[in-house]
Amino acid sequence: MFIPPNEFELLQHLEVPTAARHDDAPPATDNAVGKPLRVTVRKLIKHEGERLRLGGIDLDIAAGEFVAVMGRSGAARRAFVRILAGLDRASDGAGGTPLRSPVLLDNFPQWASDERVQLLFPEDRLLPWKRVWQNVALGLPGDARPRALEALRQVGLAESSRHWPAELNRAQRFRVALARALLRQPGLLLLDDALAGLDALSRIDAQGAISEAWRHSGFTTVLATDDVHEAVTLADRIVVIDDGVLVFDERVDLARPRTRGSAAAAALAARVLRVILNEPEPALTDRPLASVIQIRHLRLAV
Repeated sequence: MFIPPNEFELLQHLEVPTAARHDDAPPATDNAVGKPLRVTVRKLIKHEGERLRLGGIDLDIAAGEFVAVMGRSGAARRAFVRILAGLDRASDGAGGTPLRSPVLLDNFPQWASDERVQLLFPEDRLLPWKRVWQNVALGLPGDARPRALEALRQVGLAESSRHWPAELNRAQRFRVALARALLRQPGLLLLDDALAGLDALSRIDAQGAISEAWRHSGFTTVLATDDVHEAVTLADRIVVIDDGVLVFDERVDLARPRTRGSAAAAALAARVLRVILNEPEPALTDRPLASVIQIRHLRLAV
């Protein structure tokens, strides 16, 4: 059967050739499908030419945890997520291939793409000549339409199943891409600056779709983003990579659902932004914010 080149390229991201899996990888089972994965990263190094993008990252991500990865360098965030996805190789200290994989999924070394891991890109990568439900079911064997319709229902697009991608707005197209990932019941969902191309309101809509899917399915999530408010809104934990090393790692101790614009959220976002920009913490002072004049029992600020 002839497959158009663009469709063939997309299938490489949706299907994992059996031969590409490492010998140490556990066989896929029905029980493993949809089970949240524990991610262990040890001494992760990535050279790109003469540039050191990642300089020995150590990170533990619990099964079902939602982690936002931030940093001034988009290339470092992107390299980290692509290595977790198995689309890029880590380096050793000399820039070659490491003898041991620095990434473990449920304690098994990860050397290549894994069918339990799904990655969303900044582009939705929908095929314009296929209807919405066909894009969601792309690459799956047999009659996958009922499952595709269920995935679309989960993201609120059941009524758009027979539409063409060109009939959808950008937020809806993101939801279709998300449904395609959810249909494959990921144990780990990776978002490589996936919301970067959306306008402000569409981005808020997409954040809601991600949050709802995560609460419903419980998969582990790693979000690479340059938006501190997005990280605070979605994540359990925020880490910052600067000059290839981990410089910030803190839990987001805010109740869910998160309230946008709350004082606690704004304070955390400001602190994370200062870390990214290498700005010092503001000096603490006991001075009042304004001069105070006391008139008997009244205190007036001027």
